[in-house]
Amino acid sequence: MRTPRRTALRRGGRRTLAAGTAWAVAAAGAVALSFGLAPSASAGEFLVNGGFETGSLGPWSCTGATGSVVTGQSHSGSHALAGAASASDNAQCTQTVTVQPSTTYTLSAYVNGAYVYLGVNGGASTWTPGTGGAYQKLTVSFTTAAGQTSATVFTHGWYGQGTYYADDVSLDGPGAPTNPPTTQPPTSQPPTSQPPTSQPPTSQPPTSQPPTTPPPGGGLPAHALVGYLHASFANGAGYTRMADVPASWDVIDLSFGEPTSVTSGDIRFNRCPVSECASVESDADFKAAIAAKQAQGKKVLISIGGQNGQVQLTTTAARDAFVSSVSAIIDRWGLNGLDIDFEGHSLSLNTGDTDFKNPTSPVIVNLISALKTLKAKYGPDFVLTMAPETFFVQLGYQYYGSGPWGGQDPRAGAYLPVIYAMRGDLTLLHVQDYNSGSIMGLDDQYHSMGGADFHVAMTDMLLKGFPVAGNTANVFPALAPSQVAIGMPATVNAGNGYLAPAEVDKALDCLTKAANCGSYVPRSGVQPNLRGLMTWSINWDQFGGKEFSRNFDSYFG
Repeated sequence: MRTPRRTALRRGGRRTLAAGTAWAVAAAGAVALSFGLAPSASAGEFLVNGGFETGSLGPWSCTGATGSVVTGQSHSGSHALAGAASASDNAQCTQTVTVQPSTTYTLSAYVNGAYVYLGVNGGASTWTPGTGGAYQKLTVSFTTAAGQTSATVFTHGWYGQGTYYADDVSLDGPGAPTNPPTTQPPTSQPPTSQPPTSQPPTSQPPTSQPPTTPPPGGGLPAHALVGYLHASFANGAGYTRMADVPASWDVIDLSFGEPTSVTSGDIRFNRCPVSECASVESDADFKAAIAAKQAQGKKVLISIGGQNGQVQLTTTAARDAFVSSVSAIIDRWGLNGLDIDFEGHSLSLNTGDTDFKNPTSPVIVNLISALKTLKAKYGPDFVLTMAPETFFVQLGYQYYGSGPWGGQDPRAGAYLPVIYAMRGDLTLLHVQDYNSGSIMGLDDQYHSMGGADFHVAMTDMLLKGFPVAGNTANVFPALAPSQVAIGMPATVNAGNGYLAPAEVDKALDCLTKAANCGSYVPRSGVQPNLRGLMTWSINWDQFGGKEFSRNFDSYFG
């Protein structure tokens, strides 16, 4: 039924009632980066004391008193680094070296332990979930920005996972370093009572990311504006031609691709007919306008799902049909990638599916498989974004699926295994912080729509990570700030939870500057590299005099 599409609310209407009921049910019942690399020349070793054979840390610097050099645990030689990760410290150790601009370097290390990370501040990182008591080699490459003359490499563990070991850390690149710094320059860190800002998510770039380093599927600016374009239907906001989309929008999500039936997996994208959208352009003009936007550096994606587009990949046949049909849409229109906007009953967890790291529910497993296949098909430039509702993500802090004894809503937290599995390929996660019930934050207080605090609390959960269903032994790891945007309605007509520009700015100030915070203070610390904002929708922003996009442009310059 398309009637809700012609009303003001695209993610409201019938679904708002369903989501509200689901909240009540849940409460009653008690989620290696590929970068284009510049050519490298003859290699030289840039790190000092990478094997820790001096018997001391210098010139390495570790947070608190978490790092030490030990014997009896080495990969080679006699010594190794031991990082004592605790519940409040990931035992990050760093070294800063002099580098050349626009140059490719390769960082490697042998590590031993659970959830050990290796990377460079402002660039790529890699990790291992566990080495089984033996050393494993990690390798990651990165390219310095134009004008960059220093780089800080790091290794760290994961909160509460105990001591890890690292040895034979090496940074290879053209030529040889000159007088590498022996101490780490100040970085943007949160208050000392909180864990450092370099959160260790799965396959995340560190928090201090320069504008020139793209996320997976990259090419986005340091701060990006994401908007949905009503491309297959009309409602009160009116139709906006692709060529008329303002330059403010960095990612344009075509709404929507929908299945021929709920379980078919066969996705179709039908453009708005003239009878419904009188000003709709021809297919040729639409495709040409997409190419023109891309020539300006914009990303154009097909968004699958939405309020009416329920997608349940219950079988491998549906999975394969999904891959085939989505590929056909991407190829026909020359798109940059895919946005997953599964809502309603698209995702749910079968009874007994309690570990987000190892899902067993077919609709989850098949979706992950389909996304990995599409990513492999289109390569590192493929842009993958997701727009779940808070019910499917942050509610997972309290409830996950039907729970250990059943009775909860099986959709609670159901996006977490998909986000977790695709974390290394996920360009952006922009949760819909609207049309939402009250959600418990990391302060164990409920937060509701209507002010900056709600967005701060919901976003902080993504940047800090959280125990799923309250289980501290089962932590959903943080995402990189460069992978996170905040979802907001563009106008009061677009959805419940609208914020005036001043409140939007307060939320951004609190998260990126630790300024103008309300009652909720982020646990993740200062995150200046938060990627940006998402809104429903470009059309509603046009209808509202471009208030949302103008404020974004004003805030980020």
